Amino acid sequence: MLKSRDDRATADDSSTISPMSSPSRLSPSSVDSSSPYLLRKASGDRRSLRPGAPSEPNEYNFNYRKRGLFLIINNKNFHPSTGQDTRDGTNVDAERLEERFQDLGFEVRRYNDVASSRMTKLLYEVAGYDHSDSDCFGCAILSHGIEGRIYATDGMLPLEILTLPFKGDRCPTLVGKPKLFFLQTCRASRIDRVLDLTDSVSDRSELSEELDQGGVPGIRKIPVEADFLFAYSTVPGYYSWRNNQDGSWFIQALCIVLENYGPKMELIHMLTQVNRIVAYEFESCSDEEFTERSKQMPCIVSLLTRYVYFRPKKPDIRD
Repeated sequence: MLKSRDDRATADDSSTISPMSSPSRLSPSSVDSSSPYLLRKASGDRRSLRPGAPSEPNEYNFNYRKRGLFLIINNKNFHPSTGQDTRDGTNVDAERLEERFQDLGFEVRRYNDVASSRMTKLLYEVAGYDHSDSDCFGCAILSHGIEGRIYATDGMLPLEILTLPFKGDRCPTLVGKPKLFFLQTCRASRIDRVLDLTDSVSDRSELSEELDQGGVPGIRKIPVEADFLFAYSTVPGYYSWRNNQDGSWFIQALCIVLENYGPKMELIHMLTQVNRIVAYEFESCSDEEFTERSKQMPCIVSLLTRYVYFRPKKPDIRD
């Protein structure tokens, strides 16, 4: 089990807290090969691939000339008025992310200590670019936060404001393409505790009691448009842990998985591995009793409609 080397592991939180008929038998020639739900035999000759060429029906088309742009917004230092502590270790996260997504073919742009007006302007400017030659778009935000809101260096911004410019009615050159957001922030102040698997049944009564007393899961907004993915470092309502020397648990695990499987494994499968690593292999080691042996569970919110593969570009696509 991975433990924090630094006894002062910290959290990225806010200090304020008609009936169908039976199917008839179809001959191979009568099957509609244009249907995206039918698995088709892959052609053995892929040498004819060119920018914008059709891809496999259940995968996003990643045969454009460029992989796409990937932004890293890395907030370490905050104005005193925010009441937020310095996020030591975040530069390690940013450097690892930059390397991993460059390896996957992205054009990576990193921005450190971004104020609210600049962050909003930056994302709206990027959404206004022509992404016609790109497979997708990606963005990682490393900062403090609470549910639905992220800290710039001088105050909070709603997450929805940051993603709004990339929706289909505002960014036509990314319509039908994945918009990937990786969010290393807290989502409130609760701390996830260690739970032995053998104790899981006995804890159901506690959950039932909480619901009987009026506790209900938090309602969160997610975009209704397709092709967005949000990979949160933690579930709603909880801390997100970060080591002052090694970086955050979530970004550490994400970069390990991308390094080993990035060009060959589907994205949701990779994020499931990230979930497992963070949930089972990390545990806090703190000098404060109330945070000792705490755990973390990442969260995937996917509105993707196809599979995402970061396969290497073919030479005739890049040229």
